[in-house]
Amino acid sequence: MKILLDTCVWGGACKALKVAGYNVIWTGDWEKDPGDMEILSYAYNERRILITLDKDFGELAIVHHYPHHGILRLVNLSTLQQASISKKILEKYGEELYSGAIITVETNRVRIRPPKV
Repeated sequence: MKILLDTCVWGGACKALKVAGYNVIWTGDWEKDPGDMEILSYAYNERRILITLDKDFGELAIVHHYPHHGILRLVNLSTLQQASISKKILEKYGEELYSGAIITVETNRVRIRPPKV
């Protein structure tokens, strides 16, 4: 499964997801931040699920109808939780994400917005 981690996600999550077998790119390794629209477009063109802390990607997808292959938004999670919870969500909901779902995860809550058909 191909993943794009937004800069705001802890860089250690990139290492942990790679160790777990995911094909991961972290935008924190990029020379400069191209902005949310370009990041979402890159994720879509590369067929990657976007993992972020930023709610703006949901707005781009829902309000402005930007295409995507799933967005996983992590809310109020510690840096160490970001990696472990991302792995759990990808294992459990990877197909839903890839089909265009938007999943928001908090410490004790998971909200799934299925893709529009």
